[in-house]
Amino acid sequence: MSDLLERLRSRGWRMTAQRRVVAEVLDGDHVHLTADEVHARAARLLPEISRATVYNALGELVALGEVAEVSTDGRAKRYDPNARRPHQHLVCSSCGTIRDVHPAGDLLAALPESERMGFTVSKTEVTYRGLCPACSRPVLQ
Repeated sequence: MSDLLERLRSRGWRMTAQRRVVAEVLDGDHVHLTADEVHARAARLLPEISRATVYNALGELVALGEVAEVSTDGRAKRYDPNARRPHQHLVCSSCGTIRDVHPAGDLLAALPESERMGFTVSKTEVTYRGLCPACSRPVLQ
């Protein structure tokens, strides 16, 4: 059984066939799918699954804190099943590929008190941007 499915079962999430397929599609490392991509992959496994069912399941997973919504540069929201593992993201500025990264050190502690402007900071979100290997290769003609 996948890590995400195990976590959902332990929380008592009612596991319908549709919800199970959505969770199976989302499971894995470096998974950052749009809702439409989740629907397309889920429909290969369960052809009768509707787009509305996928959106509802994703909304529930986000509300449970088991999946995180990731938004980058006005692109479609992506869904990250690694919501419980602290990490940051590396995003390709060209194709939008997203990878999870785990920088060393405490990013919250890196913000000096003088830069906090009185805020009580509880969370950091850092996005590293650049070109992925596929986008940085020269195109041969």
